[in-house]
Amino acid sequence: MKQFFLSLLYLFASVLVFAQGQRTTGEYEAMTANSDWLLYRSDQPARVDADDDGNLVLSNGLVQRTFATDPNGATIGLDHLQTGESFLRSVRPEAAIQLDGIPFDIGGLTGQPIHNYLLPDWIRSMKSIPGSFKLVEHRVENTKARFQWKKRLEWMPKDLPWPAPGKELIFTYQLDEEALRLLSERSVTDEGREIIFEDDFTILQENWNRVESGAHARNSFNNEGKAGEIMALANTAVYAEQFVPAEAKVFLAKINPGTDRSSSWGPGLGLVFPDRVIKLNLRPGKNEIGFYDGNREHTIPGLEEGRPVWMRMELRDSRILASWSYDKADWQPVGETPLQNAPQGVRIGKMDVTGNKNDYREKGELGRSKIEQFYMLGEISSAAKAAGLASYLYLSDLSVDVHYELYDGLPVFSKWITIKNHSDRPVTINSFTSEILAVTEPESTVDSREQWMLPNITIETDYNFGGMTSENLLRSSIDWKADPLYTTQVNYERSMPVLLEISPKYGPEQELQPGTSFSTYRVWELLHDSWDRERKGLEHRRMMRALAPWVTENPILMHVRSADSESVKKAIDQSAEVGFEMVIMTFGSGFNAEDGSQENLSRMKELADYAHSKEVALGGYSLLASRKVGGGNDVQMPEEMTPRFGNSPCLESEWGHRYFESLYNLYTATGLDILEHDGSYPGDICAATDHPGHKGLADSQWNQYKKISEFYQWARAKGIYLNVPDYYFLAGSNKTGMGYRETNWSLPRAQQEIIERQNIYDGTWTKTPSMGWMFVPLVQYHGGGEAATIEPLREHLPHYEQRLANLFGAGVQACYRGPQLYDAPDTRRLVEKWVGFYKQHREVLDADIIHLRRPDGRDWDGLLHVNPLGEEKGLLMLYNPLNEAITRTLRIPVYYTGLHERVEVEDQLGEKQTLSVARDYKLTMEVTIPERGYRYFVLR
Repeated sequence: MKQFFLSLLYLFASVLVFAQGQRTTGEYEAMTANSDWLLYRSDQPARVDADDDGNLVLSNGLVQRTFATDPNGATIGLDHLQTGESFLRSVRPEAAIQLDGIPFDIGGLTGQPIHNYLLPDWIRSMKSIPGSFKLVEHRVENTKARFQWKKRLEWMPKDLPWPAPGKELIFTYQLDEEALRLLSERSVTDEGREIIFEDDFTILQENWNRVESGAHARNSFNNEGKAGEIMALANTAVYAEQFVPAEAKVFLAKINPGTDRSSSWGPGLGLVFPDRVIKLNLRPGKNEIGFYDGNREHTIPGLEEGRPVWMRMELRDSRILASWSYDKADWQPVGETPLQNAPQGVRIGKMDVTGNKNDYREKGELGRSKIEQFYMLGEISSAAKAAGLASYLYLSDLSVDVHYELYDGLPVFSKWITIKNHSDRPVTINSFTSEILAVTEPESTVDSREQWMLPNITIETDYNFGGMTSENLLRSSIDWKADPLYTTQVNYERSMPVLLEISPKYGPEQELQPGTSFSTYRVWELLHDSWDRERKGLEHRRMMRALAPWVTENPILMHVRSADSESVKKAIDQSAEVGFEMVIMTFGSGFNAEDGSQENLSRMKELADYAHSKEVALGGYSLLASRKVGGGNDVQMPEEMTPRFGNSPCLESEWGHRYFESLYNLYTATGLDILEHDGSYPGDICAATDHPGHKGLADSQWNQYKKISEFYQWARAKGIYLNVPDYYFLAGSNKTGMGYRETNWSLPRAQQEIIERQNIYDGTWTKTPSMGWMFVPLVQYHGGGEAATIEPLREHLPHYEQRLANLFGAGVQACYRGPQLYDAPDTRRLVEKWVGFYKQHREVLDADIIHLRRPDGRDWDGLLHVNPLGEEKGLLMLYNPLNEAITRTLRIPVYYTGLHERVEVEDQLGEKQTLSVARDYKLTMEVTIPERGYRYFVLR
């Protein structure tokens, strides 16, 4: 009975985790396995609707993103409709850009009282961000292909649509007159303002009222007759105050910290209101700047000891803005707070934490500081306003389109921005942030953390480089940041990384000519419905198949180790005979993609034509980065920085331009089908100013990435297969390394067998089998001698078969590197057997993997391929590394096969049985696996 109730509880939990249904805006319902989007393609088209409050809703029944359109465009909801979870807690700008050195917010709203959560009532009272780009229109279109793709259906398990079907919602923003007016006013320096009051403290003027603590006889604001010089115990109050005229808008004070070593009582500037004091002060005891907003004290580091500082508070747009500077030109913001009414008074000097006259119980030592200058400034003069406005009118002729895509049947949003220049002058795009999302935290952490749990969203961009995993995004194009506005979070240091920003680390620093446009890279956001590792991986893999369907092209390939014509033709002949589909002239083979001689081009065309006559694709290997080319063409890194791979040429140098011209020419002239592009562009920046393709450091990364991504997309349009050991999938590459250490292929053969299966098991949590290659050293590789080498192949048939069973059984293609695929009739029959197995079951083998047991050499290990929409719903692949046959009773999780009641199981000998599925979606099987062998079963 206990087991029965446990089964019911498990079933209930499974239903809640795995199900989904079509639902209206703002609603969710209990999920069922019968409508799980990972199992069935139910009717879930993306659409745009208006809700009862006039907001726009981009939804597909799985997820939705909600936008306010008045008083400005802003994301006000990001929800998973399966679970009812809201991912958004706070409204931010839709994007941010810097044009000609001027920062702008795109859309967004301000006025949210706290940032833990978002209420509809708050949204109705929120205002447009002053000076931001304003929403002027929106339109809805179907999704469009990012670039052309010539499908190689012969290498795919099934045809896939391109682009992924769905809807694109486009918002257009422009600067209005109010924004230009504010911009002109902000740009005018304080010298353009009317001086209401000034004091250089040569004498102490009568309108100052001194407040001096009696804690020490030396406490004074007029020390030894020197006006503005403060002598006081560190933690006592000594300041001067006076009345503030109504026309005062800016308050400036130059303060020398001297020998004062206080912190909260450090010398500063305070504005007095009926209910509070807003204070900006030096904290020389901790080398910090402090800002008390009327409720709490905020601090930022960076104060240099003994150096005079300018402190500034401005009344602007119903806010108080606080900043500091050493030179009264480069101002650094400290904080801001809402302004309810005009200040009644101003204080300069040493105040308590709250800006008042109290002393601390521990008074500290005597110290001397000095108020050197003080100003109260009024409005900007009319002449200055007019001149400023005229200089910015061209910006009204710029527009920003913010694009969103949502795909049919996928809980995935995409976003990017396009900037259009309709003016008559060039505009420089210095930087951009195309997404700013204040999302909910996934954990409650009061203390600091070494490793944070990030929100349950998977992020991908097509601006990713520097390695084989998507984690390189953190170095190239995304940031999970602490949210400075989230002051009510539980983390004591307020450092939870719950603010997602999508922005390049450098630049792009692109000049936008009149009549042209600029598009940012794209981000994709997958909202997960579970924290289960396997389900999250399945969702990620499904997303990658939809957004980069060329990753499902999975040709069976050989790496021939010599590029002479005889060796290549032999490899082509053997490949055609056993069913291999591609030959790659490997590294060290003598293939030279940079050889543009007519002799080389003619020979390569002859070989390509020969391969095509045998229905085999042909191509070769080329190294790009991790090499030194000299002649001033290598990247010139800033001091204390080195290239990612030790050495690298600049892709926008003269050499880089010649290199890509060689590639275009080679593949156009010869008809070659495959480029294995090693050491692809890793993201190195370049400070050179004499390279023809970039101006300097700021635009070097953007321009180099554009150079290589344009080539990859050209190759994609030509049907040229791309093996690239970097995460360039969304920019056009087909495959990267599954993940292995090359020197491991020098280990004894038996050890390679287990490690190979481990690499596949670990590499397929977020990769599909077709997204990662493995490696088989038919000849010696990195040493190891005879014990590590398969050649002579006919003498190691059991090992060769195990490698073929490992790889084809996982649906993973390897680089079979050597001079030949077989050396005897038995060897040929063995290779043909496994190629035939793969091609017979290609659709299910290229589908998703469910991880059953990781290889450890001590017991069975295995994978379950699942393909709920195929005829073969699953393929179970089991391995036995032991030197004796084993019999095990296994409970196989078949939920993702879509078979939830009864399963027909057929083994490799054609024997069939029908089994029932338990309530926990598991299938019980007794299986005998031969010694150092395998078994597989097809599930229907």
